[in-house]
Amino acid sequence: MIELRIHGRGGQGAVLASEMFVDTLLREGKHAASFPFFGFERRGAPVVAFLRFDQKPILQKDQIYRPDCLVVMDNTLFKAVDVFQGIKSGGILVLNESRDPSALSLPPQIQKLGLVDATRISMETINTFIPNTAMLAALCKTTGWAGYGSLKKAVSESMDRRILKNNLIILERAFRETRIYERRGEGAWK
Repeated sequence: MIELRIHGRGGQGAVLASEMFVDTLLREGKHAASFPFFGFERRGAPVVAFLRFDQKPILQKDQIYRPDCLVVMDNTLFKAVDVFQGIKSGGILVLNESRDPSALSLPPQIQKLGLVDATRISMETINTFIPNTAMLAALCKTTGWAGYGSLKKAVSESMDRRILKNNLIILERAFRETRIYERRGEGAWK
């Protein structure tokens, strides 16, 4: 079973992203389930969406304490919550970030890193900061757990027609612009 945590802030689309990724995985014949966790305050407050998938039915539907992968939609969350808590050794991080990995202070458990400047892509395309579609593209490209075609279909069927065209542009740009790194030796990224 693969377990993910998607960290964002209320209004950034973390919960919708988890639902669209579940739909993407289901299209590829996998079993998947997602469930959100909200605090009492939603807009701008930290939000976590939990997601599990496997080749067999998902029966466990509780919080994820030892994720294989983290998706972080807003790097200011590093100061607000311990997003790295419990990440497994050999873990994957998909991060909304414009800087290179050398500028980041990441725990040694993170061995694969997908970076995309979802903020810039979103602002240039829809003039607002809702990074969910861009982060899903980066997740698919970084992990290879689901294909781009399945993701595009899931997004197409989940989005309101009035915002679909721009979200498909964001999806394509983010997939193309995601930078993937692997840790080599003592903290070096290639």
